[in-house]
Amino acid sequence: MKKILAIIRPDKLEEVKEALEGIGCHGLTVKEVRGRGRQLGITESYRGHDYKVDLLPKTEIEIVTKEEDIENIIQTIITKAQTGDIGDGKIFISPVEEVIRIRTGERGEKAV
Repeated sequence: MKKILAIIRPDKLEEVKEALEGIGCHGLTVKEVRGRGRQLGITESYRGHDYKVDLLPKTEIEIVTKEEDIENIIQTIITKAQTGDIGDGKIFISPVEEVIRIRTGERGEKAV
């Protein structure tokens, strides 16, 4: 099993979520986060004064899945979250040693 952690633009969440549901990926966790990448934030103007916003709002999606579903999920996220502009986000893949469903005690892929 693997954990997919995707950091995307907040305005792309609904589109990504619907596409994931369309491929049968229903279990996910979503968090509102703030961060920055290579662009190191942005400079904005308000009433003639410039100010730097160095931590931008992002959305984090976590999905734990079977290894055979990883590529399909990754491609779905990329297709729906990509704008081609700086700040589209990143996807991280990590191994998951064990999953346990609290309600039933099921373990492993059955618990996902």
